[in-house]
Amino acid sequence: MTHTEFSTLPLAPALIANLTSLEYTHMTPIQAQSLPLMLEGKDVIAQANTGSGKTVAFGLALLANLDVNRLAVQTMVLCPTRELADQVARELRKLARAMANVKLVVLCGGSPTAAQTASLEFGAHIVVGTPGRMLKHLQQGSLVLDDLNTLVLDEADRMLDMGFADDIELVVDYAPKPRQTLLFSATYPEGIAGLSRGMQHQPERVFVADEQRADTIVQLLFEVAPHLRKQALATLLGHYAPASAVVFCNTKRACQEVADHLTELGFSALALNGDLEQRERDQVLIRFANGSANILVATDVAARGLDIKELAAVINYDITQDPETHVHRVGRTGRAGQQGLALSLYSPQEAYRVSMIEEYQRAPIVQGSLAELNENIAPIQTDMVTLNIAGGRKSKIRAGDILGALTGSAGIKGSEVGKIDISEMQSYVAVHKDVAKKALKHLQQGKIKGRAVRVRMI
Repeated sequence: MTHTEFSTLPLAPALIANLTSLEYTHMTPIQAQSLPLMLEGKDVIAQANTGSGKTVAFGLALLANLDVNRLAVQTMVLCPTRELADQVARELRKLARAMANVKLVVLCGGSPTAAQTASLEFGAHIVVGTPGRMLKHLQQGSLVLDDLNTLVLDEADRMLDMGFADDIELVVDYAPKPRQTLLFSATYPEGIAGLSRGMQHQPERVFVADEQRADTIVQLLFEVAPHLRKQALATLLGHYAPASAVVFCNTKRACQEVADHLTELGFSALALNGDLEQRERDQVLIRFANGSANILVATDVAARGLDIKELAAVINYDITQDPETHVHRVGRTGRAGQQGLALSLYSPQEAYRVSMIEEYQRAPIVQGSLAELNENIAPIQTDMVTLNIAGGRKSKIRAGDILGALTGSAGIKGSEVGKIDISEMQSYVAVHKDVAKKALKHLQQGKIKGRAVRVRMI
């Protein structure tokens, strides 16, 4: 019998107690299969979908291997995007809060190199970031890996897709040979095997199949002529009216065109693609996460690593050429016991791709009919609006300061204030659209932490 309680693992009592306080009591399948191996010090290749609990898996392994009394970089986690690196860093900080003085530094593009160098000068136990920025710090000598004992590659398949293979190899060249190397990936393309051969020693491979899809996700196919695809997408959104949806396109150009078309029709849609500046990308993700927009149109690479909870629907505007990618897309909905919806558009010329997907997932996809759907498009209107405050953690601004400024003299109800996000230099708060102008005016005329700040609506 396999024990799935975290308490059965050879972890420090403080780590177990912290897991209990976080209400992490039972391991997910990827955790149950990979953690015992990693805690034995073995190299591991773990394949599991986003949302399977892999960050907790490798997070516990690296923390168990950490000596907090030695202020040197002992763990490096490589991620494909800044967003994923930030998510990983937040999870690791939560897992490590029962340990004294664990120092973690995030090293990604989009933030000043000088500020990161200054942080590294104070010392770090763990560094999390993207390959390009890690390499830059290694080359300039601000990051030293002489004491590294654990190397983690998270979303390794997407790092290969994004062209990071050369940077990863150069980064690994700076790492000591005697180390534990953990490779996590949602898919297992041919390049992963080559990557493993170059940096791992007799790795154990762990694979967790996606078990939840059949009973929690409704998949439907809709055939459409290529020139009617945008119209068909609007019909799907109008008929099914999902509270939130990610629309997948195969190209950056289609992504922007689709988002623009939906916006013209009155939908609250935002585009997410690789051409966006980092700040623009951050704002798109924040607005989608806080409910200021409810449709995100994205490419696979741009959407990888996003932690979107309770996503009502996934719509494949373009059928992917890779069946494994299709399953990964669909796997973003129907999580945590929620009912999910996955809708796919395809042209007659793409029928062979549908057949490949059905063969790969060993199940047919139900054929729907656009003609039977309600064509009266009534876009769902979002209730929230996002305010951007020119000040963040560097200005010592906390979520409580923003909430207090809005619910104090402004007289705005707490129920009218939504998600608050704070980064190094910026803060974002979602407020109900009925009080958005009032909230904007009050923050512009008032003070946060005793000083005036620039505020705008986005």
